[in-house]
Parts: sequence; structure tokens; C-alpha cells
Amino acid sequence: MTTRTNQQVVLVKRPQGAVTDDCFELRISAVAELEPGQALLEVQYVGVDPSIRGWIDERGSYFAPVQIGEAVRSSGVGVVIETTDPVAYPIGTVCTALTGWQQYRVVTVGEFPPITPVAEGVAPLDAMNVLGQIGMTAYLGVLDVAKPKPGETFVVSAAASGVGSLAGQIAKLEGARVIGIAGSDAKVQWVTDELGFDACINYKTQDVNARLKELAPKGIDIYFDNVGGELLDVVLRRIATRGRVVLCGDISTYDTDSEPTPLRNVKYLMGRRARMEGFNTLDHWERLGEATIKLAELIANGTVHRKDDIVEGLQHAPEALLRLFRGDHLGKLVVKV
Repeated sequence: MTTRTNQQVVLVKRPQGAVTDDCFELRISAVAELEPGQALLEVQYVGVDPSIRGWIDERGSYFAPVQIGEAVRSSGVGVVIETTDPVAYPIGTVCTALTGWQQYRVVTVGEFPPITPVAEGVAPLDAMNVLGQIGMTAYLGVLDVAKPKPGETFVVSAAASGVGSLAGQIAKLEGARVIGIAGSDAKVQWVTDELGFDACINYKTQDVNARLKELAPKGIDIYFDNVGGELLDVVLRRIATRGRVVLCGDISTYDTDSEPTPLRNVKYLMGRRARMEGFNTLDHWERLGEATIKLAELIANGTVHRKDDIVEGLQHAPEALLRLFRGDHLGKLVVKV
């Protein structure tokens, strides 16, 4: 039997500060023979997400760190091409998993996070975007944590990212007035003209504090934070009484070894009886089924819009990660293997 070979992008050194190309290397390895209860996925797309930065750090984040020489951990979608458990993993089944940056991934019954079959008729890219981790994060973060009410002012940073763009649209469906914060005029135009946000601020060319004071004179009821750092501190100054800050991401600090920006305005949370809460979808695992069904309906009827920024070729995954931290993309950034 011919041994199948696997193309992988592996971690060869940990970044010190900003991620650089030489942290990664393209390698070829043998695919292990399947054991009982396993299947082999041929990976079609892999994700390029901020969480990768934490996973390749020595400290890790909510998972153990990627080890030197291992394939870079990432979300992905693939199809079952071999199986020793045709009941759990029938040949031809399209699944989402933590595939990593590689061509093939051996999956095992009972592993966590679980391998999730993609519903019939769902495009693989939608499984990576609205019906994947991006969608779950936005849906659960908005509805279970932020809980916007009609008429409330909802501000979201990284508004043109996969999570930010969808979070704003979901908040809009709940009746909130949505203000985005993004890093280019093209992004501002996309979230207002196509996604229907009420306003959007270009933080690179505008005074964010002044614009928020103008756009939300009564304060910000909800801030869905994907950025952290200095921008979070600016928004805290304008938080409304009983406001909520949902800490979904901290991308401004992921790719640097600089000291975090002091949150001088956190003092306003107490006086305004506001709250700030961290959020992770792993705490809401029982809600993923409902979220998937609802998001599939929103896609089918054209209620929500999404955009995929596709990079061709697994070897270009490291450059795509650098693009992510430069903010050089619209929507969900993925690599076609």
C-alpha cells in the first residue's frame, strides 16, 4: 500500500512580538494508518483567525500551545476520504474541525472540540464563515452575552471582520442602532452600504472619541470588542448607564510584546453601573445546534451578508496571517488548500 504524504505548515519558532514568515515552514510528512474509530479528512479550506496568535505563543490560550514542529492549529473544513468507522464518519461526509494548516487530518470519534458534519446543501465556505466558528461567536456573543434591546446603541470594533460584520448585522436584527469601527474607507463603505450599519468610524483618519460623542450622545449601551487596547479605553469613556462591554477579541495586543494600554477609563464602569464580560463559545456549546439552524435560515433568505477573502495555496497561510494583523482584508480570511 502506498503511503499517503501530507503537506503541512508547521511552527518552527515562536514569535517574539510580531509574527514573521520565518516562524513557519512548509514540510512533507507521512499520513498515519487509521486506527479503529478514526477517519481521514482531506482538508479543503483552513481558517486564518486571531486565535492562532495565542496558540503559537509559549503560554497558549484556552488550548495548550502548538508545539515546535507541529502543524499550526486552525479551524478548517474537509471531506472524509477514508474511514474505519463508516457509521460515525461515512465516506464523502464534509466536516468542520480544528484541522490545522495541513492537507490531511486524522480525526477520532469523541475528540474535543468535536468533528461536526456539515449539513447537506451547505457550501464549505459557509461552514467556515457564518455557519462555522465565526457565526457561532457572533450569534452567541450578541444574543447570549450582549443581549441588545430595540433602540439601544450597539458599537462593534473590527466591524469589517468576519465576527464583527456578522455581530453588527445580528444586533441590527434585534432592533439596535449599530455603529461600526473599522480601519479604511472601503471597510466603512462596505459595512454601511452593504451590511446596513447605521454608521461607521474610520479609526485611522477620524477622532473616535469625538465621533462617538456625536453619534451616541446618550452613551453606548453595548460595546462588542474585538480589538482591545487603546480603542477599548476610548469606548469605555462613552459607556452608558447599565451598559455592557463584551470582550470577544483583543487583536491589537496579540501580535506585539509591548505592554498593554492602561485602561484609564475603566473607572466609568462603576459609576455607570456597567459591566464588562469576557466571552468564549466553548461556554455555550449546547447552543450551537440552535445557532446553526437560525444562521442557515438567515443565509437562505438573504437577511445576512458575508464576504470571504480567499488565499490560494496552503504555502501562503503564513502571509495570510500577517495580512490579518495588518487589517488587510474584508470579511473572513481563509486559505484554499
